[in-house]
Amino acid sequence: MNKSVHLGGSGTDREGLILAPTGGAIGPVGPVLPTTPPKEQQAFNPRELARILYRWRWLILFCVVMAAVLAVVVTLLSPPIYRATASLEITEPSPELIEGAAVQKVAVRDPQFLTTQFGLLRSRALAERVVEELNLAKNPAFAPQGADPATRTKIATAVAAGGFSVVPVGASRLVSINFTSRDPQIAAQLVNAYADAYIASDLQRKFDTTANARKFLQNRIASTKAALETSERALVQYAQAQSIVEVSTGKDGAGSASLDSASLSAVNGTLAEAIGSRIQAEQKYRQFTSSGDTPETVADPAVNQLISDRAKLQADYDQKLALFRPEFPTMRQLKAQISAIDSQLSRRRGNVASAARAEFQAAVGRENELRAKVNQLKSSVLDTRGRGIQYNILQREVDTNRTLYDALLQRFKTIGVAGGIGTSIASVVDRAEPPSVPFSPNLTANLAIALTIGTLLGIGLAFLIEFIDDTVKTMEDLRTKINVTPLGAIPSIGKNSTFYDEVGDVQSPVAEAYLSVCTAINFAAAGGTPRSIVFASARSGEGKSSSAFAISYFYARRGMSVLLIDCDMRKPSFRIENDDGSEVRGLANLLASNDQVVDCIVPTKFENLFLLPGGHIPPNPAELIASPRMREILAACEDQFDLVVIDAPPVLGLADTPLLASMCQAVVFITQASAARRPAVSSAVERLRGSGANVIGAVLTKVNAKSTGYGYGYGYGYGYGYGYGQGESRKPKLELLN
Repeated sequence: MNKSVHLGGSGTDREGLILAPTGGAIGPVGPVLPTTPPKEQQAFNPRELARILYRWRWLILFCVVMAAVLAVVVTLLSPPIYRATASLEITEPSPELIEGAAVQKVAVRDPQFLTTQFGLLRSRALAERVVEELNLAKNPAFAPQGADPATRTKIATAVAAGGFSVVPVGASRLVSINFTSRDPQIAAQLVNAYADAYIASDLQRKFDTTANARKFLQNRIASTKAALETSERALVQYAQAQSIVEVSTGKDGAGSASLDSASLSAVNGTLAEAIGSRIQAEQKYRQFTSSGDTPETVADPAVNQLISDRAKLQADYDQKLALFRPEFPTMRQLKAQISAIDSQLSRRRGNVASAARAEFQAAVGRENELRAKVNQLKSSVLDTRGRGIQYNILQREVDTNRTLYDALLQRFKTIGVAGGIGTSIASVVDRAEPPSVPFSPNLTANLAIALTIGTLLGIGLAFLIEFIDDTVKTMEDLRTKINVTPLGAIPSIGKNSTFYDEVGDVQSPVAEAYLSVCTAINFAAAGGTPRSIVFASARSGEGKSSSAFAISYFYARRGMSVLLIDCDMRKPSFRIENDDGSEVRGLANLLASNDQVVDCIVPTKFENLFLLPGGHIPPNPAELIASPRMREILAACEDQFDLVVIDAPPVLGLADTPLLASMCQAVVFITQASAARRPAVSSAVERLRGSGANVIGAVLTKVNAKSTGYGYGYGYGYGYGYGYGQGESRKPKLELLN
């Protein structure tokens, strides 16, 4: 009987009911290895960035090319636009620290002042002034002539303001004003008109401010003058009614006082002088009374001569008294001369005493008279002060009104002189000339902008797709996103080759990759190569069956006896048909009977490689796998073969694989690169671990190195069942039997 084994035919999966295992507790046969903890994702990974850019290089290039083409088209189709430029210098007004004296201000750039001037340059009022001066409302290029004048003016103002721009020149006081238009003459004309209108509007604002100030001061001066006249009349009338006479006091008539006050002040001064004279005369009189001499007698030359002569005569008398007796004529003569001199001195002292007494008495009399006059004036002054309280109030009102009137009059004169001398804060540095070349479109600038935008757009789309796409693409994703140890990556097969050819050629990339996976499995298991390995995947079509055959094949080449069991009893991948087309007995038949395992094992044309097919498709695969019979079959297979490789159904939606994984020593998870989404793969792995399975690692299949740049790609597909999905996957037909 001729038999053939076909590898292929498994379609897309569909979700089914998850059946719990029946019987006793099921656990892993071999030791459970600790899972690899996920690494913290780096905030910036240069290799990942390079991989993304390389993978989406054609998308980025497409965006750049399209942006460049669009820039060229827009540049060629855009009409030429000219821009005229003029320069202005805007200077802040200098403060007047002293009225009427301008002080040069320190050159400090005030941002608020300049910003205010920029706003005035961009103001609608200035644009309306330019439109009015140039009569742009009647220019068809600025406003439709069929509208009413107000509408034309409004439209022309909007056009003039829309083409105008202000650009500060660095940190200086220079400002560039620009106007863009399709006509270079109009552009230059409007820029110069803007500059002239700005300067004229500044002068106009100053003149308007001065005119308002003058008008205000005129009104205040008139009212203040009337108040001053009224207060002066009231003061004069009150002074006449109260007989109050004011006289000037101080220098230049700086002060004033009443007549009685002035008289009291004068008489009081004279009284002070009289008191001083009286005191001096009294001292002189008393000095003469006590000593007989006064300063006048002491200083009198005649008195001094008499005293000197008497002293000489007395000395001569005393000298001769030693020789002569007093009765001697000569002595008598000398005595008579001395007596004559004493008489003269007595007469003179008497005259001085009389004069001193008379002078003293005269001073006392004058003092008494002046004191009486002062007392009289005091009474008069006190009475005048009582009547002068209201007078002082009226006087202060007059002084206040006069001071205010003088200040307003002086300010009015100052404004009147300075109002006609206007100085603008702005001056034209360079007037605009009609431009000779268009400002826009600029092909070089547009291309530079387009290339930059296209590059950024392409890179942004690439990273956006990467962000949205959460499929497993790299071996690093297996470690960080799925939390499983990566065992290897299997490249995709070319269009002109088959899986059988790639596996048969040990030097092919596929064969080398599977050999590397075999080595990784040996190191991943705690005790070397496990006795039983389940190959599982989240969904169908990820290369699970092909990987199970390839691993079995390469272990068989190493001299180990390997049994490949097809446990997918819903859509078996390895189907053995008799000559009449009927299905050969397999695992399903063993689970439903007590036949010997060896009766259903089929040898292949590869040395040391045997196959246990799935057999007839049963109605209840999950119940059969959960039965104790399945554990007995696996134990018998492990006793007869060095390695048992199980091709299990997809994990998601089915209970078969978790049951099988709990009975075997190790599980190798198979996932297709850029096809399975991270949540689906993570859920499948967690289901396996939840059943107690020993997931030693994962293999990434169908890796497209050209599309990813680093050997990993994108995409996703899911589904498994009976006739659901997108149809059967086309796998190469593999002849396993001779």
